[in-house]
Amino acid sequence: MSHYRRLYVPGATYFFTARLLDRRSDLLLREVGLLRNAVALTRKRWPFQIDAAAVLPDLVHMIWVMPADDADFSKRWRLLKSAFSRHVPPAANLPASYAARGEKGIWQRRFWEHMIRDAADLARHRRMIHAAPVTAGLVARPQDWPFSSVHRDGVTGRHALLA
Repeated sequence: MSHYRRLYVPGATYFFTARLLDRRSDLLLREVGLLRNAVALTRKRWPFQIDAAAVLPDLVHMIWVMPADDADFSKRWRLLKSAFSRHVPPAANLPASYAARGEKGIWQRRFWEHMIRDAADLARHRRMIHAAPVTAGLVARPQDWPFSSVHRDGVTGRHALLA
């Protein structure tokens, strides 16, 4: 079994990407309400702050700020993914390795994580999150994508991609 090295720092800020196993799926958009509920449940049980987020058809990007006394983001992702998966049917073409472990095959097993180093790094990752729907070819401007914190953050126009 692989052992992934992760940097767990209480109170730190992290960028994450979590993907669906089926990269052609639009499940996260079809079930965005369920995803919101899973995030809310996770935050209620294991608090963290969401600095920025974007939900695309097959992936979610988020920046989380961890509590000052806790760094266990892996536990939070495990809860979030399981809370979401519990309410959707198993994948149609479930790989044998997932079936053998009793998994539904909704999410890729792991997630990408990066600890934010400084204000410039945070700004860079916020821009990347806001630009993700444009980069994916889903919309022409970040503010045209309804499933993004770009609306909360008040980022508008092309400058959001270049700033």
